[in-house]
Amino acid sequence: MVGSRAMFIAVFVFAIAFQSSMVHANFRKSMYFNWGANHSSILGNGDDLRLVLDQTSGSGIQSKRAFLFGSIEMLIKLVPGNSAGTVTAYYLSSTGAKHDEIDFEFLGNSTGEPYTMHTNIYTQGQGNREQQFKLWFDPTANYHNYTIHWNPTEIVWYVDSVPIRVFKNYESEGIAYPNKQGMRVYSSLWNADNWATRGGLVKIDWTSAPFVANYRRFRARACKWDGPVSIIQCALPIRANWWTSPVYQQLSSRQQGQLKWVRDNYMIYNYCTDFKRFNGQMAPECSKPQF
Repeated sequence: MVGSRAMFIAVFVFAIAFQSSMVHANFRKSMYFNWGANHSSILGNGDDLRLVLDQTSGSGIQSKRAFLFGSIEMLIKLVPGNSAGTVTAYYLSSTGAKHDEIDFEFLGNSTGEPYTMHTNIYTQGQGNREQQFKLWFDPTANYHNYTIHWNPTEIVWYVDSVPIRVFKNYESEGIAYPNKQGMRVYSSLWNADNWATRGGLVKIDWTSAPFVANYRRFRARACKWDGPVSIIQCALPIRANWWTSPVYQQLSSRQQGQLKWVRDNYMIYNYCTDFKRFNGQMAPECSKPQF
């Protein structure tokens, strides 16, 4: 009888986790405009999105659900031409003063100049973990895949399946890690010309408005956040929680090579080497392996 009960509990937990992991999303079904709706549109069957910025307003969208662990991906074609002063943001975030957050932000630039891809992570409300890159392609010419993969072991930022950044879980050593708060998916296009381009020196040229960012195929293959019970359920090392598989606990040798290639050739800022900014008091994770 005890064995049967244990089997029932295991199957029940597995079923919950399996249901949680199978979230096949699109914009129309899974997201809503949280500001600037009159500037935006969800197109076709819901797989395409258009965000617009002009002198009256930008626009933003967020997921109806929050998630804890999994893979969040978006195809984005950034604002073309003179995008100086604009920011296209795509990120995960919880709410409150002690929020967690995982960011992609694309900082516009003058015509002919490359975008800056800005990444950051907040844990318990603490950020200041910026890393920035130039891209090895024109992100305005075609759609490219930007993915945030997040599991109990590590967070990996991917561009077209190439890892560009890793943040490992060193919670056992006193370094905070985002594993106890559900996060929603957000994206927005907004005016940040007070800081985005050359530290705010280059302002938006409104004669180029409206500025348009196009999105396609939002997918959240992730665990639905259902409150504190999800902290355990979404981290269970079972087959349905595919992100807990050993293959996702560390980059492969090939992926480590790709990561090194990006960082050697395209990284332009790393908080872990900015000794002046932090007066030599570097974040503790900076001395830990991140791959």
